[in-house]
Amino acid sequence: MPSTYRPRTAVVLPGTGSDADFVARAFTEPLALRGVRTLAVDPDPRRVVGSYVDALDAAASTDEPILVGGVSIGAAVALQWAAAHHDQVAGVLAALPAWTGCADDAPAAASARFTAARLRADGLERVTADMVASSPPWLGRELAKSWRSQWPHLPAALDEASRYHGPGENDLRRIDVPVGIAAATDDAVHPIEVARTWATRLPHAALVTVSLDEVGADPAVLGYASLRALDSVLRLS
Repeated sequence: MPSTYRPRTAVVLPGTGSDADFVARAFTEPLALRGVRTLAVDPDPRRVVGSYVDALDAAASTDEPILVGGVSIGAAVALQWAAAHHDQVAGVLAALPAWTGCADDAPAAASARFTAARLRADGLERVTADMVASSPPWLGRELAKSWRSQWPHLPAALDEASRYHGPGENDLRRIDVPVGIAAATDDAVHPIEVARTWATRLPHAALVTVSLDEVGADPAVLGYASLRALDSVLRLS
């Protein structure tokens, strides 16, 4: 980071159905190399967004600006919180943004709704087994662990995420904080077009791309990529 840009704390938020363990592995190492402590938030599946906002508010209770970020819905919540607290934010690290504005037609929201319905109908063990069988091995392992930790409230958490209204295109244009975006070029659930929209509409943003195989091999590639993107924004400002 440039010498004038020295936040000491970052708060990072998981994606839908995920947990603090994954988002910590995505961001802790790259941030630690810059002297930044990572606070990874475990969602309360009974009030996912509320628990994220509570964690952000608590971390921002000092006079020192913080980094905020996350994966998927975590990235959207972090970005919208940063927009409302720009004086307390040094930058945003947004990995795998899932949608812009309303979630109705977004693949990630449709997947969350479908999974919630199946969990209610068929139970955790059967749906988890089917998910593991149809997913890349790394993703199956990650979600099997986090889903069990959020049961029996997981269906409600998935439904809440599927209804979340992210920043729209006009909202993005008004968000005056530096944003580093990391996205996978081959992720159908988090389409690269969403990340490109964010990078284009946000006044101070850049995008670095990775592949899902790279994320599966080491989630920290998301943290490194979003930090490289943020660095490029700050160099131009």
